Amino acid sequence: MDFSLSPEIEALRLRVRAFVDEHVLPLEKDPANFADNENIPHHLLEPVRVKARAAGLWAPQAPKEYGGMELPMVAWAAVYEEAARSIFGPLAIHCMAPDDGNMNMLRLAGTQAQKDKWLAPLVAGKVRSAFAMTEPSPGGGSDPTMIRTRAEKRGNKYVITGRKWFITGADGAAHFILMARTSDDARKGLTAFLFHKDQPGWRIVRRIPIMGPEEHGGHCELEFDGLEIPEENILMGEGEGLRLMQVRLGPARLTHCMRWTGFAKRCVEIAQAYVAEREGFGIKLADRESVQMKLGEIGQQIQIGRLLTMHAAWMLDQGGRARKEVSMAKVHVAETLHRAADMAIQLQGARGYSKDTVVEWIYRYARSAKLVDGASEVHMMVLAKFMRNEGRDFWQWGPGEGRRNEK
Repeated sequence: MDFSLSPEIEALRLRVRAFVDEHVLPLEKDPANFADNENIPHHLLEPVRVKARAAGLWAPQAPKEYGGMELPMVAWAAVYEEAARSIFGPLAIHCMAPDDGNMNMLRLAGTQAQKDKWLAPLVAGKVRSAFAMTEPSPGGGSDPTMIRTRAEKRGNKYVITGRKWFITGADGAAHFILMARTSDDARKGLTAFLFHKDQPGWRIVRRIPIMGPEEHGGHCELEFDGLEIPEENILMGEGEGLRLMQVRLGPARLTHCMRWTGFAKRCVEIAQAYVAEREGFGIKLADRESVQMKLGEIGQQIQIGRLLTMHAAWMLDQGGRARKEVSMAKVHVAETLHRAADMAIQLQGARGYSKDTVVEWIYRYARSAKLVDGASEVHMMVLAKFMRNEGRDFWQWGPGEGRRNEK
């Protein structure tokens, strides 16, 4: 286990850093470039994405045959973190959710025909995508076994009825991955389907207003009333939905951590720059012990999160599932992001609370981190179950070490 980066990955990381500094941060600094939903309009972002393709910094997670970089996950950790020095950086190099997780899912689980049809245009940036899983109560949320949207087989098609909500990026997405129930079997009752926005039998009910800045395409409520999906658009086979969700959600949670770490570091950077110049009561804020303690603590917590994230990425690269390692990283980094943004606001005073910096944007965005892709409490329950089942082997270094159930 070696957390030093190879010369190739380190060089790539520095190229991403330089690209964000030169091409992305100037867009972010101009308030006129923000749309009403507090994101960046596509007509402003697309020229930067063209430059990212030309610079060889496009789609780090995607297959080379479709124009991606096909990097190992430890390289994702280094690259995504650097990209997220700007709130628009991951969008610029095409590694932002939900497209990021959907590309990885299709890469791992799609047939060749499905990759050609659904993955290729997504990697190329010609379309956007959404993952439709979460439902209003009493449907499925953190517990996918509660999913109620149904897919009834009729001939060689499936007819979908049901409702989804908080579907990120749905408004403007062309390609959708939909989780629906095909039977009442506890383990084999869910199936993943692919469908295109132009197919009839579904609609966006509303774009749900949220506390934080919105992703491209918002967070939408969807209704399905007779959407027909041919059986060739099933991912992995009927009844394999739960297994497929693990294929998607584990890496997707970890890539959130990679981006959130970059956002947290940006908060610290802004706070440090401010306290280095701001004086009060005859002393610079940076020279106050109370300020130093706040910054030192957050720096330590960010580094802990980086190591948790990199360890989980390394385990996934080794072929492990890294379920508990991903949960540890997800909980810790989500909390750290929130604390970093809060600290940066506090140290800047009124300036931090204003929109003069991106810290307040990150602060509102950060609150969702403890909810998305499984609430922190759910991940703690997962960890407690592993501790109960594994005993002392809970603390393993690698994906294949230890003896199960040793007490």
